[in-house]
Amino acid sequence: MAEAKAVLRYVRMTPRKMRMVIDLIRGRSVSEALTVLKYLPRAAAPVVEKVLNSAVANAGQRELGDPESLKVSKAYVDGGPVLKRFRARSMGRANPIHKRTSHVTIEVSPMQEDS
Repeated sequence: MAEAKAVLRYVRMTPRKMRMVIDLIRGRSVSEALTVLKYLPRAAAPVVEKVLNSAVANAGQRELGDPESLKVSKAYVDGGPVLKRFRARSMGRANPIHKRTSHVTIEVSPMQEDS
């Protein structure tokens, strides 16, 4: 099965917030997914759009067909390393802050192959 993949690692955004955007484009055609991402009012949307465009460009390099004939076959977000910080609180205490990171992976494949 011919697929093209793009991975963006160490994105400074929580995996939970990224997954909400990724779930909207999984299984859609590339043109439809780009339209959804363009008008989605979430901070993760431009980041996911960039990864999707990279996957489409990789598919062009592998000669899998034009972007109109591609679909998002796999899209997932894994958690990356967590930056651990502390915030000062009252009475000399400290509370932990976890700044989470994400690894985004998107794979595109020709439509007629998966249908």
